[in-house]
Amino acid sequence: MQNQPKISVIVAVFNAQSTLQQCLESFTKQSYKHKELIVIDGASTDGSIEILSRNSVFIDYWISEKDRGVFHAWNKGLKKVNGDWICFLGADDYFWSESVLTNVAVQLNQSQSNVQLVYGQVMLLSESGKPINLIGQAWPNVGKRLQKMMCLPHPGAMHRRNFFDKHGVFDETYRIAGDYEMLLRGFLDGGSQAVFVPDFIAVGMRHGGLSSSPINSLVVMQEMRQAQKKHTDRLPDITWIWGLTRIYLRLLIWKLFGEAAGKALVDLARKMVGLPPYWTKV
Repeated sequence: MQNQPKISVIVAVFNAQSTLQQCLESFTKQSYKHKELIVIDGASTDGSIEILSRNSVFIDYWISEKDRGVFHAWNKGLKKVNGDWICFLGADDYFWSESVLTNVAVQLNQSQSNVQLVYGQVMLLSESGKPINLIGQAWPNVGKRLQKMMCLPHPGAMHRRNFFDKHGVFDETYRIAGDYEMLLRGFLDGGSQAVFVPDFIAVGMRHGGLSSSPINSLVVMQEMRQAQKKHTDRLPDITWIWGLTRIYLRLLIWKLFGEAAGKALVDLARKMVGLPPYWTKV
């Protein structure tokens, strides 16, 4: 058997007591043994620190102190990892099954040196934990679209450790779209490759994170455009323009009809163009 790669999991936490235990248990229950867990808490005040203390025997390193946001937390975690591959989770994410790391390790072992990222699909969940939508497509399609929009499910994606040596760490000036900027920076030149693992759900990700609200969605679009101008020097693509337009339309509909009725109207429009309902499920 080939040497098993060590996988480092970095979790950023801030006031996540309602979901943190599930996140931690999804790591501790992994059947894969060559793993480590790094947790960076941003000085939570809601009971998250107590949860970390109770689970400290399963955590290789954790700290609780004020930070400047999720990307600052992830960068602090990067300084502590010992793994060959690194993945990032939010405290409201969790590994989809107990065999996620075992299954992905097979692909990691088979990956050539120019493969810097290995990823599967992510199940988007309602805040109560019910499945809404499965996201994640094969790399040839994603790689072509990456300059236009964030289209790669980042939670649970495996980064080769030297990716950050080559391309640098997360840009902490971004509040929400720092993962997009990092991916754009790393894959723009075509020298690095990514591998998609089909029929493989890596992570469950709850709706309700930083990028979920319409207002924060505007911040995401602005930050994506900032990253595009920084790395591609191209005019906005129609994909980005249409994404921004949809956010403004959604804000207008919610303002006119209220959030509940607005969500129903938006999902009705989705059904009319052949898309599954989304907003009434979250």
